[in-house]
Amino acid sequence: MTVHVALIALLYVLLTLVRAPKVWGFGKRADGSNPWAGVEPRISANLSNQFEWPLLFYVACLLLLQTNSVTPAAIWLAWVFVLGRLAHSAVQICTTNVRLRGLVFTINFLASLGLWLLLFF
Repeated sequence: MTVHVALIALLYVLLTLVRAPKVWGFGKRADGSNPWAGVEPRISANLSNQFEWPLLFYVACLLLLQTNSVTPAAIWLAWVFVLGRLAHSAVQICTTNVRLRGLVFTINFLASLGLWLLLFF
């Protein structure tokens, strides 16, 4: 969970940096435009995504901790989820490949579902 929080903090820093030309005027092009205007919406959308499905990951992790049900499988699934979120962010921010983004999201989705299955079985 700590690594995911660090990812969110990094995304906020990145978003602040790419918005700097528009907000503070730093790094504008000679014509006054923002050189990062194309990537800013993707970073913003990815940051929003970090508060959607990952919420269920956090709940599952906290329930596993609360019930003393943390197993090697749970730790493995949590790492798969977090590494998948890192990959998802890279794909969403650096490309416009929706198919690849969906594939990477599926990895996150299945890892999180796996955590929930560990809670009930």
